[in-house]
Amino acid sequence: MAVTALVLRALGLGDLLTAVPALRALRRAGLRTVLAAPAWLGEVAALTGAVDRLLPTAGLGRIAWRGPVELAVNLHGKGPISHEQLLALGPRRLWAYAHPAVPVTGPGWDEDEHEVARWCRLLAWYGLRPDPEDLALPVPPGPRPAPGTVIVHPGGKDPARRWPPERFAAVARALRRRGHPVVVTGSAAERPLAAQVAAAAGLPRDAVLAGRTPLRDLCALVAGARLLIAADTGVAHLATAYGTPSVVIFGPVPPSRWGPPPGRPRHRVLHRGPDPRAVTVEEVIAAATG
Repeated sequence: MAVTALVLRALGLGDLLTAVPALRALRRAGLRTVLAAPAWLGEVAALTGAVDRLLPTAGLGRIAWRGPVELAVNLHGKGPISHEQLLALGPRRLWAYAHPAVPVTGPGWDEDEHEVARWCRLLAWYGLRPDPEDLALPVPPGPRPAPGTVIVHPGGKDPARRWPPERFAAVARALRRRGHPVVVTGSAAERPLAAQVAAAAGLPRDAVLAGRTPLRDLCALVAGARLLIAADTGVAHLATAYGTPSVVIFGPVPPSRWGPPPGRPRHRVLHRGPDPRAVTVEEVIAAATG
């Protein structure tokens, strides 16, 4: 009977997608994987082919697991809180980064390491062989955009990483004038923002897809698009997973930590320091049309 690995990664979409190579390494090692993560990520977790069960877990709240734990794997953070959450379940083994406040034997944390490489290195330390390039997802059934569609995604969970909506609108307007179909995506909570951007860009109401695309449909939409334009947020990692060309605006976190893997020229990153507003409309249009 396969050993079950209880894996903590109770974060967002980009966090899940950057952990895919590590999750697949666990699967190749013959482990049955239970992923403690937010319930809304279930559809994408299934697409990875590396998760047997999603255990709904919100952040560092209680992990609702009953029964023994053979192996706990911390893909959530450097500790100590995330370590302690897993140790409270009484696992026989815990794979995690070393922390002076918690009795865990593991490698040292590197604050500047790329997020994909970070979790691959952790599992390699324990003898697994993750492939950091193993980021692709299968395309699920779902709506396909019109040929040549550009997706503009103006939202994002972290306000510090967002680019001004009026600039997204200026880019969308310029691309529409060049004859590109443009749609605006986002969550249900971001629908007013998406509507604002679409109206300022002169787009029709039906171009606003925010709040109308469940996560699985968003995957299909990104997979079929000609281009994605976004700030540093989860949907940008979907473009990486599907090989969809993208223009991603970074700040304050540099692309060396959260950007597309190097050697993939179809993904253009724009980073001018800690403030994403340092990136201009002209730069984004040039990257989108060059």
